[in-house]
Amino acid sequence: MEKYLRVGVITSPHGVRGEVKVYPTTDDVMRFKKLDKVILDLGRGETRELKIRQVKFFKNMVILKFDGVDTMNEVEGWRQKDLLITRDQAIPLEEDEFFITDLIGLNVVTDEGETLGTLTDVMETGANDVYCVKTPEGKELLLPAIRNCILDVDLDKEEMLVHVLPGLLDL
Repeated sequence: MEKYLRVGVITSPHGVRGEVKVYPTTDDVMRFKKLDKVILDLGRGETRELKIRQVKFFKNMVILKFDGVDTMNEVEGWRQKDLLITRDQAIPLEEDEFFITDLIGLNVVTDEGETLGTLTDVMETGANDVYCVKTPEGKELLLPAIRNCILDVDLDKEEMLVHVLPGLLDL
């Protein structure tokens, strides 16, 4: 399991006082109001903890102001950098809910014992998520994240048990 969870990506500076525009990658954008701090992923294993001073919302973006960051020049190099939180800061999950980062890489097996492949991506479509599974042959299968199809997720075994609905393998 990943140590951190991504809650947003810095897109650009906002103004001249060190604020940044953030594209939220969390389901609950209002969670930024409840966060005291985030971790800036600077790349190559380097991080920086930032204390949030102010949160504003503009269209589909979040505008953040951090303590001790007061000029546009200080944040200019942060474009396209991830903002992370630790797992203990995460919103508690309901039963049968998982963080997408924990699902990526799971081995996908059918209820008939056949290995379909590896879960590589989750598409959020609105009605229900769709799981992208790459087969050993390199094909991509799309499985709807519905109870009739996804039977069990076992993070300890790194496995997802699925029932393939008629027509899903007809490619």
